[in-house]
Amino acid sequence: MKIVVLAGGTSPERDVSLSSGSKIYYALKARGHQVILLDVYLGLDTDVPVTEALFEACVDWAKDIQAVSESHPDLSRLKEQRKDGGRSMFGPNVLTLCEMADIVFLGLHGANGEDGRIQAAFDLMGIRYTGTGYLSSALAMDKSLSKQLFAAAGIPTPKGISLKNGQSADSASLSYPCMVKTVCGGSSVGTYRVDRPEDLADVLADAYTFGEDVIVEQFITGREFSVGVIDGKALPVIEIAPLQGFYDYKNKYQPGSTIETCPAELSDELTRQLQGYAEQVFEALKLTSYARIDFMMDSADQSFYCLEANTLPGMTPTSLLPQEAAAIGMTFEDLCEELIEVSLARYERT
Repeated sequence: MKIVVLAGGTSPERDVSLSSGSKIYYALKARGHQVILLDVYLGLDTDVPVTEALFEACVDWAKDIQAVSESHPDLSRLKEQRKDGGRSMFGPNVLTLCEMADIVFLGLHGANGEDGRIQAAFDLMGIRYTGTGYLSSALAMDKSLSKQLFAAAGIPTPKGISLKNGQSADSASLSYPCMVKTVCGGSSVGTYRVDRPEDLADVLADAYTFGEDVIVEQFITGREFSVGVIDGKALPVIEIAPLQGFYDYKNKYQPGSTIETCPAELSDELTRQLQGYAEQVFEALKLTSYARIDFMMDSADQSFYCLEANTLPGMTPTSLLPQEAAAIGMTFEDLCEELIEVSLARYERT
């Protein structure tokens, strides 16, 4: 197949996306597909006519991709790399090449990639892509809306309040520690643990730099888990145990920062319960194709709480979904093929 892998973009998760995209690119190349890796924002700026021959060109499209750094990237200079000033999310020739492809593998993360906007544009243009549709992407991306849907479906989720930029919380009415999260962030960018009431105002001010909406959420003391779901069926549970702090951006993407155990050391009963919740979340958010669902388990009573759903989960060397797939004997190349197949099946059903 002719496949475009889209990565990069303009979210704080840009570097993570590029790392995911490069790994996907090499896996699909190894399977004999004709693959092009593109930065959705920078595109392919060339004076040479763009034709389908590019899919057959002897080019390593991922050779300049670097490892994910300890901190999220500085995006302020990104627009300077676009000759047109970056008026559109789609860089030069991106849409042209995506229209030529049999399918676009979305290796994007975060805003302007995982929030349904690109999915909606592709739907209007008749471009096939991996992952769920535009509406379910948007619902899952908005932590405030998704928590409401979890509650309506009877899926436990930490108690929380939603705030808009300019609003302040009554710090005295909250229990500490608590978590502050930008509503539409990912990779734990814009996520903070607040231990003291006097720190809340400064943390909120920083969180608002990532978006206009935040949630202040009950802190759950216990173990953290994630469950991948492919075509509605849960994969083995993986446990995430950071060596220091919580599962933040650094601990997610720096090798050796976190101990990950898959299958997680849980009883059969708790494993089935957690996988059941993951499949319920998949259904409640009207997800299709695949996703990864994150949970906490309260150490006091072993109750599970759903944190969020990731509709385009990471595919980096340290990412969770590939580890879960490996636990059932699926190689990374197998996983990439499977995600394409379940995504194409969505088009066959419509």
